[in-house]
Amino acid sequence: MKTKYIFITGGVVSSLGKGIMAASLAKLLQARGLRVTIQKFDPYINVDPGTLNPYEHGECYVTDDGAETDLDLGLYERFLDVSMSQANNVTTGRIYKTVIDNEREGVYLGKTVQIIPHVTDEIKRRMTLLGKTGKFDIIITEIGGTVGDIESTPFIETVRQLQWEMPEGDCIVLHLTLVPFLHAAKELKTKPTQHSVRLLQQDGVNPDIIVCRTEMPLPVGIKRKVALFCNVKADSVFESTDAKSIYEVPLKLHAQGLDDIVLKKLRFKLKSIPAPDLSSWKTFLNKLYNPKYECNIALVGKYVELLDAYKSIQESFIHAGAADRCRVNVHTIHSEFIDANNINEKLKGMDGILVAPGFGERGIEGKILSVRYAREHKIPFFGICLGMQMAVIEFARDVLKLDGANSTEVNPTAKNPIIDLMEEQKSLTMKGGTMRLGAYNCKIKEGSLAYKIYGCRMISERHRHRFEFNEHYAPMIEKAGMIITGRNPETGLAEIVEIPKLPFFIGVQFHPELKSRVLRPQPIFVAFVKAAMKYRAEKNGSCDLKVAASDSK
Repeated sequence: MKTKYIFITGGVVSSLGKGIMAASLAKLLQARGLRVTIQKFDPYINVDPGTLNPYEHGECYVTDDGAETDLDLGLYERFLDVSMSQANNVTTGRIYKTVIDNEREGVYLGKTVQIIPHVTDEIKRRMTLLGKTGKFDIIITEIGGTVGDIESTPFIETVRQLQWEMPEGDCIVLHLTLVPFLHAAKELKTKPTQHSVRLLQQDGVNPDIIVCRTEMPLPVGIKRKVALFCNVKADSVFESTDAKSIYEVPLKLHAQGLDDIVLKKLRFKLKSIPAPDLSSWKTFLNKLYNPKYECNIALVGKYVELLDAYKSIQESFIHAGAADRCRVNVHTIHSEFIDANNINEKLKGMDGILVAPGFGERGIEGKILSVRYAREHKIPFFGICLGMQMAVIEFARDVLKLDGANSTEVNPTAKNPIIDLMEEQKSLTMKGGTMRLGAYNCKIKEGSLAYKIYGCRMISERHRHRFEFNEHYAPMIEKAGMIITGRNPETGLAEIVEIPKLPFFIGVQFHPELKSRVLRPQPIFVAFVKAAMKYRAEKNGSCDLKVAASDSK
């Protein structure tokens, strides 16, 4: 079957939810037995998000093949339960870098290099790359930014060319736009949508489907008005209202028949394609919306002002909470503002403490104090990447009494460099794409907490870091009671540490949150939530919702 293409553009304002729209539509098509993938084209000139501060663009999502990508790829993976790759995320920076490299190599045979055709040809090549593999029936392409942005213009122009070049029915454009409700006038206003579509049409692109983000359901008259002024059929205007959970969006879109219209416009024979099987998805939502238990988790990090900085961790708690029928209340706590005088106040009432990943010196001591608080009070502890490193440093300082125990990332001349730069990293000067990135194997020690969690000896998890545990300190740390229970089988690098004498204390060098899925929650998060529930039950006599509610009064 010939690969078909769906392009998703956005208008009026940013953050309308193009990624959620792309993932939701892909989920519906996948549930109908079609082979679907999603790719994201970002308009910024960074080659990838790897060097971006999380405050700029949220978390940097890492794929199995080591690509540092936009966080929307995490959204795609969680919805579709398939692994994305470097080919699924392309930036303007990567496009221009390829074009300039080609020019330097003489690929263009002395021609003047221009936006059209050279840049748009490279975008076109990337947009159709996955389609040429023969692995997919439909490829959904999300165009980042907002129609009218100067940065997005080359991508919109490429979509225009593809609309013109491809046979009728091989590609369609879905435009996500805003229909605001003016509370003072008590009216829904379509004018922003009209202007947005007009901008798109001025660039030569005609949307086939319009989805209106709105606070209020759209009356039939409003939909007809949008259809009339935006030159689409009335049955091709849909609404996307706020949902209790993003995971409800596919069901809301299916109820309106979006997937049917999409397939009709792509000229699929509907009679030959079954209705989507969303039974397991509905079961997940039922568990999510009807929890029996509750627990409070402290997420100790340094980028807590922006929730998207820890997007995958937040979503992993949603998945694990549903699996455990538990409402997980995640309390984000800024590690920079934790000190010895206020830590009891900051972490009081927490049933579990997760120390989050991160880079740099800021907030490090607050993370170390949080580890100590969890260890001394026997509160379930989970450290990820930098969180695992801080757990080892705290243990070296407080249990082993090693003076100057630190990471050379924080103090390059540390007297006891418990965490040190990997040998192959010491000569690197380029920062982008040079860390230990992507999926690596980890061999787990039998009888350990990690072995009980995973139920197997060999696992594969994704990494993103430069610094590692210094093996020189392994014998003394293990003798004192912190055990290395997971190692990379090729290099011997420490991957997992535990304190077996504590009820639940685990730190991992990898990023398990990157592999959590809606219908396949990450095992450590599930076990951590269970441990927090147990801790709460032992502390309060129960962890069910009604007891928790009475406790809060």
